[in-house]
Amino acid sequence: MAFLVAKEGIERVELTEPWKAVEQAGATPKLLSPETGEVQTFDHLDKAETRPVDTAVGQASMDDYDALVLPGGVANPDALRTDETAVGFVRDFVASGKPVAAICHAPWTLVEADVVKGRTLTSWPSLQTDIRNAGGEWVDKEVVQDGNLITSRNPDDIPAFNDALLEALSHGAAAQNA
Repeated sequence: MAFLVAKEGIERVELTEPWKAVEQAGATPKLLSPETGEVQTFDHLDKAETRPVDTAVGQASMDDYDALVLPGGVANPDALRTDETAVGFVRDFVASGKPVAAICHAPWTLVEADVVKGRTLTSWPSLQTDIRNAGGEWVDKEVVQDGNLITSRNPDDIPAFNDALLEALSHGAAAQNA
């Protein structure tokens, strides 16, 4: 399973908690980023831990992953959506029908990838205008699943986000593509 993040600004728990859930479910998470090296996570505005990147997104093959997770943090998806290779990877992943899970500010990358038109999503509340302007419907719910897109609002929603992600892996598009 791929986790795609920018070099910094990742909300730590939105990366580490889904990562742990995926590992506990027996899957192997891999960290992708536009550049190799390490990425910097944050606890809101304070630096937290660094994590090693497994593969640069430009070298990654969508065929190697059964799902894609997009953690939030304000700066992370804002930087990620300016990287054409990362945005293309997200666009192709959504088009594949495999699960794509985005939490908090991460739907900004979905907006940039032009994959929200006609879809219902949730996110951090400040993204609702961006989602609507991109043709999506924004709702204020703990977790929303629309086809292969799974979205949640914030770190408080991580348990429901993880449950929806793991359900999609075991019974959804990922299980059908395995």
